[in-house]
Amino acid sequence: MSTRSPAGRLSHSLAAWFDSHAQAPIDTPDRRIDPMRVVPFVAIHAGCLLVPWVGTSITAVTVALALYAIRMFAITAFYHRYFSHNAFRTGRIAQFLFAVMGASAAQRGPLWWASHHRHHHVHSDEPEDSHSALRHGFAWSHLGWFMARENFATRRELVRSLARYPELRFLDRWDALVPLVLVGLLWLAGDWAATHAPGLQTSGAQLVVWGFCVSTVALYHATFSINSLAHRYGRRRYATRDASRNNAWLALLTFGEGWHNNHHHYPASARQGFYWWEIDLSWYGLKALAALGIIRELRGVPESVRARTASAEATRP
Repeated sequence: MSTRSPAGRLSHSLAAWFDSHAQAPIDTPDRRIDPMRVVPFVAIHAGCLLVPWVGTSITAVTVALALYAIRMFAITAFYHRYFSHNAFRTGRIAQFLFAVMGASAAQRGPLWWASHHRHHHVHSDEPEDSHSALRHGFAWSHLGWFMARENFATRRELVRSLARYPELRFLDRWDALVPLVLVGLLWLAGDWAATHAPGLQTSGAQLVVWGFCVSTVALYHATFSINSLAHRYGRRRYATRDASRNNAWLALLTFGEGWHNNHHHYPASARQGFYWWEIDLSWYGLKALAALGIIRELRGVPESVRARTASAEATRP
């Protein structure tokens, strides 16, 4: 546990809004919520309450939906299936560009995200699992765990191969930079449209509220639901050692992540909807990128792995 004074902890927490290295790793378990981590999270939610003041337009809603889709794909296909599980290969430029897209979702940097997800797989639904709904409850698994002091730092020992790239270390250290740039670009685009394309019926403030706040909050709670709901509600095809479940509704919201029991059964696959009727939008997007030559060595699901289905419900841990 940190020995800093309250004033010292506050100053480092404030600095860590921009520079994640400003807050030193915690050496011993400390599940206390850092109040300064709560502030920006609440602020983004509060921004949604400005909708009545900024108004609604087809342009703003379209931008919000587009940014939800782009950033959901970046999180699921790259932060998760690529950075966390090495389920395919790509070049350094594409790796960086999709890391930037993922970072724009305001879910921290790629190394932080991948390291904590790898830790989850090692300890899934055990006491050490940082966001197990079974062990720690719904609220903690959904949104408490990532604001706890012990989970602020990147688990660098779990992502050494990724940490050799300075551009990824940069995104991880300055994890607020890309979301702030996105906010600025949305404001500038909306302000330009208000003057030069009034038919779009939008403004800088409106695009920020819809394109960033509303879109990001929807993205947050869809992705967080995999931690809080996909280990509680759904069907178990495979007798994994954790409580992961397949949930079609969550799969639709998260572009395939809801096929969570499939994923825990065989994490190495870039495909989480194992059968044609299991809709996995991220897998379809990755297939398209592979056809374009942007990614390669896309891992599917071996038939021998897919066929192991016996008595999953009876062996729920």
